[in-house]
Amino acid sequence: MTGRVVALHMAAKHKGEMSALPEVRAIEDHGLEGDRYAKPRSRRQVLLFEAEVLRDLDLPPGSGRENILIEGFPLMGCPVGARLRLGEAVLELTEECEPCRRLEEVRPGLRELLDGRRGMLARVLHGGRISLGDPVVVTEP
Repeated sequence: MTGRVVALHMAAKHKGEMSALPEVRAIEDHGLEGDRYAKPRSRRQVLLFEAEVLRDLDLPPGSGRENILIEGFPLMGCPVGARLRLGEAVLELTEECEPCRRLEEVRPGLRELLDGRRGMLARVLHGGRISLGDPVVVTEP
């Protein structure tokens, strides 16, 4: 089961604009360098999202406030605890991401439309670069 990274985003501050990037640096047990959610020991260091969901809803990358957008990979079918290699980094899925109120700013009703499809939160087990086009591979079930 493999997919690929198609977009990378981060926001430097609370409610900040999501910046699109060609590459990010994942820091072990911290998150993405420069992202507002990068915090040691947090279960919410990185948000991964399926590109197919955004396409179904006719939304551009970054609309779900995701850090890593992947395609060709059934992310929502992965169990909590699954480990994914993206570029040089390994992330561990920690929980499904519940849609938040901020999504209503993108489009009224989006919060409800993304229920059960918002993506998965993860923590960084092994740091390294993640770049556009990198494969997404399960390393452990």
